Amino acid sequence: MKIAMLGHKQIPSREGGVEIVVEELATGMVERGHSVTCYNRKSKRVRGQKKNRVREYEGIKIQEVFTINRKGIAAMTSSLIASIKAGFGRFQLVHIHAEGPAFFCFIPHLLGKKVIVTIHGLDWNRAKWGGFAKWYIKAGEKNAVKFADEMIVLSEGLKEYFLKEYGREVTFIPNGVRRPIHREISEIEKYGLKKDGYILYLGRIVPEKGEDYLVKAFRELATDKKLVIAGGISDSDAYSQKLKKLANGDDRIVFTGFVEGRVLEELYSNALIYCLPSELEGMPLSLLEALSYGNCCVVSDIAECTEVVGDKAVVFRKSDVDDLKDKLSDLLENREKIERYRKDAADYVCNKYIWDDVVERTLRLYEKVL
Repeated sequence: MKIAMLGHKQIPSREGGVEIVVEELATGMVERGHSVTCYNRKSKRVRGQKKNRVREYEGIKIQEVFTINRKGIAAMTSSLIASIKAGFGRFQLVHIHAEGPAFFCFIPHLLGKKVIVTIHGLDWNRAKWGGFAKWYIKAGEKNAVKFADEMIVLSEGLKEYFLKEYGREVTFIPNGVRRPIHREISEIEKYGLKKDGYILYLGRIVPEKGEDYLVKAFRELATDKKLVIAGGISDSDAYSQKLKKLANGDDRIVFTGFVEGRVLEELYSNALIYCLPSELEGMPLSLLEALSYGNCCVVSDIAECTEVVGDKAVVFRKSDVDDLKDKLSDLLENREKIERYRKDAADYVCNKYIWDDVVERTLRLYEKVL
């Protein structure tokens, strides 16, 4: 098959979950003999683009598309150009990722291409977006329902949402994870971190991730452990500044900024607890990764998290600072509970969420459409 993918910022990259999914799908499909072209955003707002700029990666053809380098417009312009190029390209199928880019799914559809749209989450509901952006993203959702030949969602909750809201049947295909290599502390010594000496949050710094609840809860804990907030800013400078003000005066709280490579691996490998306090998710890849490292995880009780962890993690009430504080305090005071959650976490998640299975299920959906 000849496949085009768009909606991500760039690959190779760990900019966000969409980028990881696109890279895993595309490389897996190329390994199975298919031709995949990915349309990367050409923009200074894409982290590390200059050093990573390539025309081919792991057999994937890379094309950069024109992008207006302005907040709120970059994704729109790159998705428009990519949709036009994919529509006129020699592809059998165009796979669009996320609701915003799906706004233009009618273009390849009208040009005779089969269209798949993956909904990674209800992006219009994110706090960082203003009125026009919310309308545009919601319109992308509606266009996906109307024009896509098939839709993929990452959780059972999203599957129920589309059936209830639009009467549209969609296909649930979760994300995957790989068994990682554990790293001893080396690079993260610069943050003053020791093995089992910190609670870790790793993800984008945006309001719907709930990092402010975690900072507030942590500040009330009587512990010598540190709290590490690791992640890049995504159109949310004001929220990042809010977090730093909340943490002001508490030298136990460490902000690393965006991390990747060895630093990322060391942070996962040596954390005492991983915490994801999100109010809104699609299917959190950072949670899958934290479990794959055998971490004791604490997550909010939203369905997108509880579906992933089952009984292999501690769950607290979403947005409830006191409940989060109590759950963290209980774990810190009862080390045997941490070890009990650690024991089964890696095998559980690595045996349940497998990228090769995700690729095969996606290809079967392609074949059905074609």
